[in-house]
Amino acid sequence: MSWFSRRKRDRDTVDAPAAEPAPAAPSGPGPHNVADLPQLGSRLDLGALRIPARPEMQVRLEVEKKTRNAVAVTLARAGSALQLQAFAAPRSSGIWEDLRSEIAESVNKQGGTTEEVEGRFGTELLARLPVKTPDGGTGHRPARFIGVDGARWFVRGVVTGRAAVDADAARELEDVLADVVVVRGSEPHAPRDVLVLRPPGKAGESTGGETPHSGPLDADAVMRRGPEITEIR
Repeated sequence: MSWFSRRKRDRDTVDAPAAEPAPAAPSGPGPHNVADLPQLGSRLDLGALRIPARPEMQVRLEVEKKTRNAVAVTLARAGSALQLQAFAAPRSSGIWEDLRSEIAESVNKQGGTTEEVEGRFGTELLARLPVKTPDGGTGHRPARFIGVDGARWFVRGVVTGRAAVDADAARELEDVLADVVVVRGSEPHAPRDVLVLRPPGKAGESTGGETPHSGPLDADAVMRRGPEITEIR
């Protein structure tokens, strides 16, 4: 090989642009920011939240009666349920610590009890919520309040049913929460503003005027029919 050929080969090698590395997968449990995990994959696109689908998991959107906005999603399977809500949060700090105190105060005022415990997602609140029994008395229903502070967003999860007291039953719902992706958006929001959800396939449309479905839906069917919508009064 001539001196000129070697110089040309070396120059071509040096001048060639380096390939950009593939984005690294997020480390640690989610929920994740959409910038860190932009691929939809098998998740259901509910607007502010992308929810991983699971076989036989029922998905229900909760609609606020006054605004007709979908403000929460409830995922249910095998006697357990996980309700998720997404909120705007300050850029510089999280809100879960303050919210825990407010939730505990509210539950205690209603005659329930709360206890802070360490869980998979950090400090959570184990509560016993007062409920009316069929005979008119007062009983208690266990619930776990889980909070995750993210990049200008906050996700609150409320676990009820078997998963509130049984670690094995909770594992599947915790896996779902760990695989959630949050789409905060660039719109200005005051801290604690609810990030509105929507049925899959309704990008840019309000849930107002949607006709509620008559029964719970499996996650496998959600992409075809849209989630059940119920009202929060």
